[in-house]
Amino acid sequence: MESLHKKTEGNSNALFRGLGGIVFENNDFIVLNKPPGLLSIPDRGGKEISLKKLLQDKYREIFTIHRLDKNTSGLIVFAKNEVSHKYLSQQFENRQAEKIYVGLIIGSPIDKKGTIQSPIMEHPSKKGLMVINRKGKESLTDYKVLEDFGLYSWVQFQIHTGRTHQIRVHMKDIGYPIVCDELYGDGKPVLLSSIKHNFKLSKNEEEERPILNRLALHAYKLKFTGIDKVNYEFEAPIPKDLKAVLQQLSKRRGSTRRSSV
Repeated sequence: MESLHKKTEGNSNALFRGLGGIVFENNDFIVLNKPPGLLSIPDRGGKEISLKKLLQDKYREIFTIHRLDKNTSGLIVFAKNEVSHKYLSQQFENRQAEKIYVGLIIGSPIDKKGTIQSPIMEHPSKKGLMVINRKGKESLTDYKVLEDFGLYSWVQFQIHTGRTHQIRVHMKDIGYPIVCDELYGDGKPVLLSSIKHNFKLSKNEEEERPILNRLALHAYKLKFTGIDKVNYEFEAPIPKDLKAVLQQLSKRRGSTRRSSV
């Protein structure tokens, strides 16, 4: 089989500028780097703009393969015809596609890597809220701590199943929710004052603005085989907002180490 590796590039198409850069497309599928705050597919009300609707306006026929939560950024793929839709959907359902995420969690896990295998189902009375329940669907998440900052940890996730809110529910279940998660965590934004020593508010500002105020989760890598039997591998760079938080956490860790010497 041939192999193709493609990194995220900006898209000159004005339709998607600021909404989701096209990473790659051919006659069978399109891969985009979805920004946070944009729905993948229309919600129940259908009033909010969604990436799928934008694609339908441009290409007419578009088929959903998988989804990202509204406030999760990163790689997402849509099929452009029924044959490709069936082929790619089977890969995602049969765990043949590889999906790697990165995210910031609250706290410092004792086990720096592990596997979470807890079944997930929708809450019986609260729509849109998922819970761990033995009657739920099988759900499998691998995690590995990449950087431990004490207050927070930067973690890589690989999901082998595609349950709604899977990473978010699993991390809450083991006691380390995703940062800024309003459903499964405390929902609090990240403030520079909570990270930086001797922080002082600017004279021109009445209140501090958060350096991160959205779900700290990013779909980082995606691998699958196209209907043309080519192995595709895509990577979406860490967004600026997450990168800024990581830089501040690294500075804090460095200054803490110096002060303790």
